[in-house]
Amino acid sequence: MVTIFKENLIVAKKILIQGGRVINPKTNLDSTMDVLISGSKIESVAPKIQRTKDYTLIDASNYLISPGFIDIHCHLREPGEEYKETIITGTAAAAAGGFTTICAMPNTIPAMDNRSVIEFINNKSKEETSVDIYPIGAVTKGRKGEELTEMADMAKAGVIGFSDDGNPVFDPNIMRQALAYSSSLNLPIINHCEVPELSKGAHMNESWVSTLLGIKGMPNSAEDIMVARDISLSKLTGGHIHIAHVSTKGSIDLIRKAKDEGVNITCEVTPHHLTLTDKSVLGINNDTGNYSPITTNSYNTMAKVNPPLRSFEDKNAMIEGILDGTIDIIATDHAPHSQVEKMCTMNEAAFGISVLETALPSLISLTETTKIPIPLLIEKLTIAPAKFLNLDIGSIEPEKVADLTIFDPTEEWEIQPNNFLSKGKNTPLEGDILKGKIKTTIKKGVPIYTNGK
Repeated sequence: MVTIFKENLIVAKKILIQGGRVINPKTNLDSTMDVLISGSKIESVAPKIQRTKDYTLIDASNYLISPGFIDIHCHLREPGEEYKETIITGTAAAAAGGFTTICAMPNTIPAMDNRSVIEFINNKSKEETSVDIYPIGAVTKGRKGEELTEMADMAKAGVIGFSDDGNPVFDPNIMRQALAYSSSLNLPIINHCEVPELSKGAHMNESWVSTLLGIKGMPNSAEDIMVARDISLSKLTGGHIHIAHVSTKGSIDLIRKAKDEGVNITCEVTPHHLTLTDKSVLGINNDTGNYSPITTNSYNTMAKVNPPLRSFEDKNAMIEGILDGTIDIIATDHAPHSQVEKMCTMNEAAFGISVLETALPSLISLTETTKIPIPLLIEKLTIAPAKFLNLDIGSIEPEKVADLTIFDPTEEWEIQPNNFLSKGKNTPLEGDILKGKIKTTIKKGVPIYTNGK
């Protein structure tokens, strides 16, 4: 559980964060600063703010201070699969990962395909959590791809977009209608791009690794073909298409070209598609692109995810997409599962990785192995998703909401899933030692996570 220190803040009316490196991509600020919080808002950002007796002090020396992270794609599993995750445990994990705002995908049981389920999520989040949750409504009823939902009704209830995530919107005419309908609501369609006929029965990426392991693989074309289709339908309707968890070089090339042509398209990438390849199924996370044999660590079900972890070339294309701006947002696709659903054969295992608590250290590793700087990563985690959601958050400025994340980019720690606040312990990073540790997460002026609590 996340401990919320509201009692302290009743006594201490203001919080002074001193001496941290403040990175605020919206204003291009990257400097050592103090940040003064008054109530739920930021009062001042300055090189030196004088402390008074009634200020609570947070010493951020040698730490980075960023806007609170925003995740536009995660799975909270409630209602219906509370054995995997609940709204409480999912938001606790979010706070531990530095996230102050998250968006819940609709593949719950029942699906989030009507106003009543959306209001259930809204009410639970207001009553039980300290992290803001914005629900995403289903595109089709039951996420079956056959009949559109009442999008306008769900929009009134507060959804930030529509998706059948977990399933693609496979019928092109349904997608055409969805894009046309949602454009009148000024909300995006978020599609899991996968041609079912090409991905059926696949459990990982199609490559020499799948051939070596004897596992049916999913070809890149399963994603590329549907991305191309959605781009064409966005051109036709003018609707905003958002490509979820992009993973192939072909998709990135298509999206880059579409953006150059003025298509109303955005996309996201996950930390694992930026940092891991299909060799993680072999039990190898530090991929150099070279051939590797089968070992006792192979057939790693923790690395089974959809879309699958791709090749070294695809991973590098994701990195290039971040650097040149083709990729708009980094989103976790946090997909918690029970141990039973992963401690089995590759064919039986569920797709998904628990990511909220490992996103930061995974991404920090990129600053050491690629040309991606920390400020750019923070941009993709903060102001970029804020713009996508049309929310006035994601910035460290006076009078803005005090949603802040304080982290040590150099602290090393071993990934131990049993210590996760999420119910989902399913990560291929277990035992890895990574840099980047969340120290304090502040939501609307309240520390909701600090030093592991």
